[in-house]
Amino acid sequence: MAASAWFGASMTGRGYRERAVAPRTVTAMCGRFVSSSAPDEIARYFDADETSEQALEHQPNFNTAPTTDVFVVYQDGATRRLDAFHWGLVPRWAKDLSIGNRMINARAETVASKPSFRSAFAKRRCIVPVDGFYEWKAPPPGEKKKQPYFIHRPDGEPYAFAGLWEQWKGPDRDGSEVTVRSTTIITCGANDAMSAIHDRMPVILPPSEWATWLAPEVADTDLLGKFLVPAPDGLITMHPVSTDVNSVRNKGDHLTAEI
Repeated sequence: MAASAWFGASMTGRGYRERAVAPRTVTAMCGRFVSSSAPDEIARYFDADETSEQALEHQPNFNTAPTTDVFVVYQDGATRRLDAFHWGLVPRWAKDLSIGNRMINARAETVASKPSFRSAFAKRRCIVPVDGFYEWKAPPPGEKKKQPYFIHRPDGEPYAFAGLWEQWKGPDRDGSEVTVRSTTIITCGANDAMSAIHDRMPVILPPSEWATWLAPEVADTDLLGKFLVPAPDGLITMHPVSTDVNSVRNKGDHLTAEI
């Protein structure tokens, strides 16, 4: 393993929702990813002290889409927790849950000032662990179909995406009150490796920044903003995959196979 702040412990080493929301297709950067590692492996890798029942019930999904539940690592006092939150941030002031459908990503350039994200950026930051993600390359002239690529770490370790989380309470469709914890993934400009297929990428945090990023008491947005930069090119490798990934109905491990 490379002796770099970007590389953490080996995977072999050391939530909360009260409402199900139906998945839907949303196109964005980052809009699809792989979540294939077992909860106990994720907990060990990110040094989580406790794992929620929702996280323990999380099933491997090689085509995770917005509005589904995703792993989240966050700090609760002195306890680092692994949980499963709704992907699509729902601000506390939202009138209903539908706003989360367009809040799956937050831009690094505006996350500290945009009303939808600034409170969470200052107080409720998290890590979204993923085993790789997909992005679509624009077709060459004369062709219509975009080519999907699977992007992952060369060493097979998981990515630690910088995220935010919120807790929302309000009426469900039937009028009953529900509580939903939700998350969003922060994106920044692409590094050279990623720019071959897209001009943006998720913010990937090295282990050396995890504790500061997760600490609720750290409210220095200037300091935190320095974390929101492209990852080194060496953390990115990619290959083309089947267009089967275009449909969220397909969730098997064949989706990451190179074509």
